[in-house]
Amino acid sequence: MMSDTAPIRPEERFDEAVVAGYLCSTLPDLFSGPVRFDQFPGGAANLTYRAVDAEDREYVLRRAPLGAVAKGGHDMEREHRVLSRLWRDFALAPRSYHYCEDADVMGKPFFVMERRTGFVVRKHWPDEIASNEHAKRKVAESLVDALGALHSVDPADVGLADLGRPDGFVERQISGWARRWEAAATRPVTAMEELAGLLPERVPSSQRSVILHNDYKLDNTMIAADGSLVAVFDWDMATLGDPLVDCGTMLAYWAQPDDPTYAVFGDNAVAIGAVMDKDEVRQRYATKAGLDVSAIGFYEALALFRIAVIVEQIYARYAAGQTTDDRFAAFEHLAPLLANAALRLLE
Repeated sequence: MMSDTAPIRPEERFDEAVVAGYLCSTLPDLFSGPVRFDQFPGGAANLTYRAVDAEDREYVLRRAPLGAVAKGGHDMEREHRVLSRLWRDFALAPRSYHYCEDADVMGKPFFVMERRTGFVVRKHWPDEIASNEHAKRKVAESLVDALGALHSVDPADVGLADLGRPDGFVERQISGWARRWEAAATRPVTAMEELAGLLPERVPSSQRSVILHNDYKLDNTMIAADGSLVAVFDWDMATLGDPLVDCGTMLAYWAQPDDPTYAVFGDNAVAIGAVMDKDEVRQRYATKAGLDVSAIGFYEALALFRIAVIVEQIYARYAAGQTTDDRFAAFEHLAPLLANAALRLLE
């Protein structure tokens, strides 16, 4: 298996001696010096690094991106809290060991979590899976089944009953993402303004309250060579709320050639819709979670609205020169495309 790390990008470096000293003094059971660092380069928002100590023990450090971040996003304290507890009942959640709130150590607060190994699927299937249709099918099934399993965890059983406020959750999501759009927009997009008006009028009744990942998609997971899931990552927006929010997000990213968003997701990520179509995803999730998914179109539209805001936030950082990652130059045209697709779902 090829290495999944790379040298740290120049603008995303930190004082390695300071961080190493902090880790060894604060977590002596986990780290012994010297400690060396590199970076997981694939993410588009939070910065994720690997720390390897003198005994070749590997851990992962997670911190928020450079520059100002939107309120409620990139919340490392929240992610640590979830991962320090959820692993007991949901094995796909990597365990978090420690949260550092002192921004002077690494530039921003960060946490230390366990290292999982496997493949993160983005633009291409890994070579070990590319010609194995059975393994690809296993990936699709495992992704849907894991979401059903997460939504079956009782928040109180893992000490997360107060993680969020489920009453009015969807309405707050709509208004919150609309405000984030106004703050991040680099130009007017009429379809986004229309969505901000239509979505509050169409909110379905929630069937129950669950732990939400709140950004559930294939490339926020790690898989093994047989297609089974190894881990689910990126819990910084986790909360309590309507489970169909997660299902809608999963479907929004579930690229099929006949989707108007295929140019976004199918061209820039594995088109998992070629392995299992969305109708089967809906049915499988409904069975696993024991939920009615007849209103799922609303939740997929809400997810596209959110994704449009997120990609605009990332593009705004690129346009402001806060990152030199050239992948983000192409994000300029994505928000209008996603917003129009969401409007079609509502109509």
